[in-house]
Amino acid sequence: MDENLVDYYAELLYDYHFLKQPLQKADAIFVLGSHDPSVADYAVELYKKGWAKYIIFSGGVFRPVGELRNLSPKSEADAFFDIALKAGVPSEVVILDNEATNTGENFSCTRKIFKEKGFDFQSFILVQKPYMVRRTHATALVQFAEFKFMSTAKSDSYAQYITRCAENNISKERVISNMTGDLQRLKIYPEKGFLVKMEIPENVWEAYEKLIEMGFDGRMAN
Repeated sequence: MDENLVDYYAELLYDYHFLKQPLQKADAIFVLGSHDPSVADYAVELYKKGWAKYIIFSGGVFRPVGELRNLSPKSEADAFFDIALKAGVPSEVVILDNEATNTGENFSCTRKIFKEKGFDFQSFILVQKPYMVRRTHATALVQFAEFKFMSTAKSDSYAQYITRCAENNISKERVISNMTGDLQRLKIYPEKGFLVKMEIPENVWEAYEKLIEMGFDGRMAN
């Protein structure tokens, strides 16, 4: 397999997925669960810079998360919470959702916590992996339509992100398969009402098809 060609197509998907919006101060930093610990690191960075006074970690999937890979299994939210505490974030500013198992549930389960605990947040900084920013935002436009929000990730280039993932034992193959899976979801999920329709440029879709032909199809939706 021509790795240069793989990277060429993958970078097209990465740059498309990484919807870039200007940061705005908000009531809370809303972090969607992931296997990638750099998502939590970036949320901590935003908190320490004063972009919001609270952090929400949402994710009930039990799986290894970066440096926690060799420890006992934890939910994504609990793993991210540990990373935040280790970085000096006070526990009292963190809200945990340990029920969500997908992007839609990140929003619905967190909304349930707001109702149960009386939180009156109106604005959010949504934090995810760079290649999940667009799908996160498209989902929030349906699931969090009454709130003010923007979506962001650490500003890595494709090459920087692949290097960062390798440092956390996350393979390039997994990243690329995740990206093709996310593009498929952006294509098929609007008709299910899960997210708003996003225009997909022709060259991005062609890159997706080439990557699927190369075997990066391990994260497809049913």
